[in-house]
Amino acid sequence: MIDVRRSGDRYRGGEPGAGIETFHAFSFGPHYDPDNLRFGAVLACNEERLAPGAGFDEHPHSHTEIVTWVAQGELTHRDSAGHASVVGPGDVQHLSAAGGVRHVERNDGDAPLVFVQMWLSPLKPGGEPSYEVVHGIADSTPYAVPAAGALLHVRRLGAGERTAIPDAPFAYVHVVRGEVRLGGEQLAAGDAARITAAEGLEAVATEEGAAEMLVWEMAEG
Repeated sequence: MIDVRRSGDRYRGGEPGAGIETFHAFSFGPHYDPDNLRFGAVLACNEERLAPGAGFDEHPHSHTEIVTWVAQGELTHRDSAGHASVVGPGDVQHLSAAGGVRHVERNDGDAPLVFVQMWLSPLKPGGEPSYEVVHGIADSTPYAVPAAGALLHVRRLGAGERTAIPDAPFAYVHVVRGEVRLGGEQLAAGDAARITAAEGLEAVATEEGAAEMLVWEMAEG
């Protein structure tokens, strides 16, 4: 089954007056929807847009695997475990909040920052926080988040190019840029598909141009 969620249907949040725009795919904060709490291990998929100088002051997380993909600009990260980094397009950032961690996320650059941040539920609570950045991850190289029983596949497709969606109990597809055809549906940038019991499914970039997708492969819901 494929459940397509359009970009325009996301819950809008953030603080536009402070240069922060957020688009939530799942129930989040004041946007409570008991029928849209999670899919597989995915608890949140937020599109964040930060103006130069804008950002999120230090705030806590716990029992959450947080994976971030920058589409444009540079994200500055600092956390209470002593990690500090600048994350750019093509980098995968993974913060395992475990028993608890605090962090700051800012756009310290001169250009707008756009990133997708995904929260996953861990298989077990607790533990020690950890942090990793993989710079310039190669296309089709899966990134494992074993604490959540999940694999992230980053796919960059040329015009007309196709890719298989993993045969898995749960797959979550988010289109970062471009357009793809998936199971008879056309998905544009910001659209997502929640796929249950995928088998032999393919995504195809349209002939009009390239596309970039984030695909989560998950064994448990």
